[in-house]
Amino acid sequence: MQLQDALNRRVFLRNSSAAIGAAALSNLSGATSFPNYAPKAKRIIYLFQSGAPSQMDLFDPKPQMAAQRAKDLPESIRQGQRLTTMTSGQKSFPVAPSMFKFAKHGKSGMELSELIPNISGVSDEICLIRSMFTEAINHDPAITFCQTGSQLAGRPSIGSWLSYGLGSLNRDLPAYVVMTSFGTGRREDQPLYDRLWGSGFLPTHHAGVRFRNSGDPVLYLSNPSGVDRPMRRQMLDELAALNQKDFQAFGDPETATRIAQYEMAFRMQTSVPDLVDTKNEPQHILDMYGPDVTKPGTYAANCLLARRLAERDVRCIQLFHMGWDHHGGLPNAIKGQCRDTDQATAALIKDLKQRGLLDDTLIVWGGEFGRTIYSQGTLTETNYGRDHHPRCYSLFLAGAGVKKGHIHGETDDYSYNIVRDGVHVHDLNATILHLLGINHERLNYKYQGLDMRLTGVAGNVVKGIVA
Repeated sequence: MQLQDALNRRVFLRNSSAAIGAAALSNLSGATSFPNYAPKAKRIIYLFQSGAPSQMDLFDPKPQMAAQRAKDLPESIRQGQRLTTMTSGQKSFPVAPSMFKFAKHGKSGMELSELIPNISGVSDEICLIRSMFTEAINHDPAITFCQTGSQLAGRPSIGSWLSYGLGSLNRDLPAYVVMTSFGTGRREDQPLYDRLWGSGFLPTHHAGVRFRNSGDPVLYLSNPSGVDRPMRRQMLDELAALNQKDFQAFGDPETATRIAQYEMAFRMQTSVPDLVDTKNEPQHILDMYGPDVTKPGTYAANCLLARRLAERDVRCIQLFHMGWDHHGGLPNAIKGQCRDTDQATAALIKDLKQRGLLDDTLIVWGGEFGRTIYSQGTLTETNYGRDHHPRCYSLFLAGAGVKKGHIHGETDDYSYNIVRDGVHVHDLNATILHLLGINHERLNYKYQGLDMRLTGVAGNVVKGIVA
């Protein structure tokens, strides 16, 4: 019977898979060939503004549009570009100049909106890209494209790629932490899905760990009643031994991931409570982030936690703030969004700088696409809405490796088309990886017979923004 088993195809494949799995185990904690060169940044804080902020109301002033108010968008500007079904049936496309004033700020003279006075106050720290463009015209594929390099769900997120490529800097916290917030925006706005910070086909321990907005930041952080820490340690040791036997028998990489995740969860029982305990933060620091900083789950509170995570060398910290989808009632709605985010964003930059952390931290602030210069729905003296616009939008970076007080790219008079130095989403992601020491063309993972990567078969480092 033993001889038969030895020759049995199923047993042979099982034992072979175990050997292959063991050989591949060294790659589960991250690709070992990175960074390719000395990185400018050790970590990234990605402040994703879900719903698509209006670039011409915040970052891309178009004063000449005042003379075009209520006139139809010229066909020479639209150039037959596709529209969403929300405005494609409109009989006209009336130009809606921004209601908000712009002014020059800092030594650079960067023109920014009155809606973001605090970000304007750190304008000499930021690198503003006015010429971003993307391929998707609706929210879910556009957000998915920004985060994973593909409009189709199932690919690894940028944070998962960084965890895979660079590994962790702190064994007691995940390499990739995600937080979400919802402030003054519409409750029925675009939802966020866990797959946006998922690991796709990468080993699952590279997925982002989402911190909850209330209660324990991570589920099951506290031991059950009657279970102390030594008892938990003994239980995990016995469970790890069983999982190790399973891994040796079947070679399933997810079993190795399970072992690693149980150990991380045990260490987080000590590290996370210390992380989220902000009672020792000086009052002037809390005041700098704004009145919402003490309310768990707010953008301000998450920004403060982002700084504390950066101090603890978490590799990728991502904040998603919802509510920027302004198809109607934009003037009032965008005021609320800016109240939610402006002060805390600037505070995070200043706080990192005063601690010396901005020198090796990359900050990215932006959404999934832009908005149209023409009004969705009725244009009045005090109200307008804006539809989705993938052809151009604004995004800014700050910190390690980027030019300070710098504007990159230019759009036409209508903020509808790019006239100089366009930056595709793949270009942005290639640049982010470059600043973290990774050649984006070499960060690959074999899947379904293909060498997959965040930037697909495209993407160029935007050298014009690199310091």
